[in-house]
Amino acid sequence: MHKKYIWLTLTLATTILIWKTYSDLTPPPKTLTHSAVQKVQITDRHGTPLSITYQNDWNIHDYVPLHEIPENLQQIFILAEDKRFYEHNGTDWQARLHATWQNMKALRIVRGASTISEQTVRILHRRPRTFWSRWLENIEARQLEARFTKADILEFYLNQVPYASQRRGVVQAARYYFDRDLDTLNIKEMMALAILVRSPSRLDLRKNTTAIEAPIARFAKRLLASKLITQADYENILTNPLHLKDAHLSVQATHFVIYMLQNYQDLQSKGRLQTTLDATIQRTVQKILEQRVQTLRSKNVKNGAILVVDHQNQEILAWVSTGSQIDAILTPRQPGSTLKPFLYALALEKGWTAATLIHDTPLAEAVGTGMHSFRNYSHHYYGPLRLREALGNSLNIPAIRTIQFVGADTFLQRLRQIGLSSLIAHSDYYGKGLALGNGGITLFELVQAYTSLANQGDFHPLKVLRNAPPTSKHQIFTPEITSIIADILSDQDARSKEFGRSTLLRFPIQTAVKTGTSTDYRDAWAVGFNHRYTVGVWLGNLDQQPMSNVSGASGPALVLRAVFAELNRYEETQPLYLSPQLHKVNICRGTGQRATEDCPSRVEWFIAGTEPEEANQTIESQPLRLKQPSPGLQLAMDPRIPDEYEAFALKLSDTPLKEADIIEWLVDGKVIGTTSPDERQILWPVERGTHIAQARVSTSEKRLVTPIVRFYVK
Repeated sequence: MHKKYIWLTLTLATTILIWKTYSDLTPPPKTLTHSAVQKVQITDRHGTPLSITYQNDWNIHDYVPLHEIPENLQQIFILAEDKRFYEHNGTDWQARLHATWQNMKALRIVRGASTISEQTVRILHRRPRTFWSRWLENIEARQLEARFTKADILEFYLNQVPYASQRRGVVQAARYYFDRDLDTLNIKEMMALAILVRSPSRLDLRKNTTAIEAPIARFAKRLLASKLITQADYENILTNPLHLKDAHLSVQATHFVIYMLQNYQDLQSKGRLQTTLDATIQRTVQKILEQRVQTLRSKNVKNGAILVVDHQNQEILAWVSTGSQIDAILTPRQPGSTLKPFLYALALEKGWTAATLIHDTPLAEAVGTGMHSFRNYSHHYYGPLRLREALGNSLNIPAIRTIQFVGADTFLQRLRQIGLSSLIAHSDYYGKGLALGNGGITLFELVQAYTSLANQGDFHPLKVLRNAPPTSKHQIFTPEITSIIADILSDQDARSKEFGRSTLLRFPIQTAVKTGTSTDYRDAWAVGFNHRYTVGVWLGNLDQQPMSNVSGASGPALVLRAVFAELNRYEETQPLYLSPQLHKVNICRGTGQRATEDCPSRVEWFIAGTEPEEANQTIESQPLRLKQPSPGLQLAMDPRIPDEYEAFALKLSDTPLKEADIIEWLVDGKVIGTTSPDERQILWPVERGTHIAQARVSTSEKRLVTPIVRFYVK
């Protein structure tokens, strides 16, 4: 009876053990590949990391196949952790019995005997470290080896084995401790990685490097006995200390990474986001910009930004912002003269040509309830100039006359069509000053807009994701118009009046270049494009402090030139696109008319049907109006001057007057005086109150009348 009771008890215990075992067992996974992502990694177009994260449960960013892990490192890990790895089927009973005997003799745990397969199970299925867990791991290790090959298990183990500071796998550990790739590690560093897995926290090299020296010395004897190292290697291991290095990214693209994380949150579930950025170009461009900003520090330049685009596919290659945590590429700033090419393109669309003459003479216009005198950057005026010279020399007065021709609202709408979405105010807010860049835009928007000039008038959004689907495009200007604008911007002769014959803006490969400077030197810009690349550069201070006389031509232009030199280093030389539909005509430089034997001439390009006639000179037409006073103008009488001596000049616009006889000047409906057509202004004795002004021009055929202008005198 007693024996029967014992037998039943054993049978019941065995049954419970079997039931409990199989209920607690976790079946092996179907795959050893893990893709659960808590935080995505951003890479360049070639896979170079632009960001590093260790917040994921698995190492999915630095996973390498077994054949890319050095064989020496594999052998060291096998000898350190499981020397009969290729002989057992999941559990090394010989090693386990030996470890048990050693632990019993020492009366404490001095050695474990978990195989690499059992450790892999422990990584896959995290449990408390108990005898029951070891029992389950033993069974699960054999199940694991029945489903996967030894190579699969070793590859997973070497890529997922945990280290300190949330690092997983030998790649992350090598970079964390030594800032090295696996194939550059020396024998001692490989040994350290193998020994660290036994106790990553206690032996953490970042805490101290002395605790691991004794285990390394003991392990080195085993390697020497196994003939995995030579006597010389052994001596070097004992005498040469480990040298730690802080890990760092090979390329800095912090602002770009932030942009990606903020704007592509729907793709965060992917392990990696492969972007269009080129790490090599990014490093080169950043070095150029940092050196230039450093050089200009004495002129109070603290910040800068560069955006490089391959406009053949609209891919961003470099995104550099330096000197601040604020991203200067996405910060709206006043663009100065960089918007003028789009203004003149609109004028060409409305009928002007590159030979149209525009008056460059002093000009005062209403701004709000006051008057503003516009001036060129150099304070020089050149009289009638061809559109080519007006744009090439970036003159302000012709630009104001051009926006009067095309209309500020029309210009603003076209700017929004090419992506300048920062211009959110009504056109009345910007007024004619929009021609001179008084509305804030970002460098991103500006470069994107210039790619439409480089792409024959087609606008495409910029791309930041590698292999992204094609984006829609729409035509902003015709290829003929953009060809003329690009030809002007690459014409050294066209800019000679203001910029001289300097070689700074004359690039070895034909490049369209435009500079810009905002009020008080707060922003300096240079943007350009050749047959393949579009590049924008901004210099300034993000705290709004002015620079010390740093203009677009003196500051960022040199950066632009250096960047293009690097981009073109291995490129074949190609000219800018020139539409075959354009007509080439020889014109007089002074008049813009067809060339004769009596005038200096040059070649000009015209859209079919816009070529100049033989005899007539073309100057932009403007409606007859009063330049002074402007609508709503408020004047204040000076108490220091006797009232009878105060006067205000009424002025007529520069509209050509053919066969005019006389100009009559009216205030409050009464003629206050007359002048000849050559004298387009008259002095009016100032009187307090509300007044209306007007002018009548009599010709042999009809009488022209300007619109009424209401103004006030206080």
